[in-house]
Amino acid sequence: DEAEKNIQLFDGTVRLLLPALFKAYKSMILIISLGAVVRMIAPILVDKKKDPGVLVVDDKGQYVVSVLSGHIGGANALTNEFAQAIDATPIVTTASDVQKTIAVDLFGARYGWVWDSEEKLTPVSASVVNEEQVAIVQETGEKKWWLHETPMPETLKIYRTTGEAIAAKPHATLLITDRIIEKEEEILLENGVIYRPKSIVLGMGCNRGTSAEEIEQLIDETLAELKLSKKSVKAIATIDLKKDEQGFLQVTARNNWQFITYTPAQLNEMPLQNPSETVFKFTGAYGVSEPAALRCANATDWLLEKKKSGNATISIARITFDEEVTG
Repeated sequence: DEAEKNIQLFDGTVRLLLPALFKAYKSMILIISLGAVVRMIAPILVDKKKDPGVLVVDDKGQYVVSVLSGHIGGANALTNEFAQAIDATPIVTTASDVQKTIAVDLFGARYGWVWDSEEKLTPVSASVVNEEQVAIVQETGEKKWWLHETPMPETLKIYRTTGEAIAAKPHATLLITDRIIEKEEEILLENGVIYRPKSIVLGMGCNRGTSAEEIEQLIDETLAELKLSKKSVKAIATIDLKKDEQGFLQVTARNNWQFITYTPAQLNEMPLQNPSETVFKFTGAYGVSEPAALRCANATDWLLEKKKSGNATISIARITFDEEVTG
């Protein structure tokens, strides 16, 4: 039943197969001695952003060891999952997991957060695991990011604003924001990492056949004017009449954004300051970009109510995240 269960069998020695398997799979579970695995994978390692997660299991299935790409590659999580499945003991040695603290390179990853830059990941990670004072400033994004059952260490402190964090003079900073930060805030990045949560919705409308280039130029210009990071855009939202609009489809695919459409009735449920009878005549909705942004973001107001340029319009709203920080 291998074909039915999508199982592929391999012939030949594992050492010769590994280079191809490394490129083809996200994770690998090897029932081979740890020493042999280390020798076989050493020549083919690239870096932690590209290497697959590698687990080693002993012949009796007593231990599951996370060997490679524990965080970004997902080996640590898979180690715990697989160990539970076969009733084995998981072995995870990365410092943040052992100390039950924040894994800086994986912080917010389950929610789609991305770093602005990886330059300071290593020194900031060192500050976290060495129990130095670390400031966490969260301006937006999901707040249930503390993943351990134990309380958050006292060395990790949450501040409401960047100003409060600067005054505290921490050794390192984790800044969660969709803003392009101001010059006076850059002191936090001397040993800090900016995380970009998916917190921005672009409500948009356009004339039929508007090019992807024109749409994306409007997006880039508008985000720059509002000093918002493009990395924090989650979706383009519009009316369902535009569900096949190639410009929107190309821009969302290019940027790996969601493309969400609403019926006129759904859009008309949103309160508008300037409903348009003209738009209603052609679409059945009293507005497109403005209500689409509010509905998708679950927001009550816009960061930008509406801007028109050429053949497209844009409204911007920030997603409402209700849950509180836990830790």
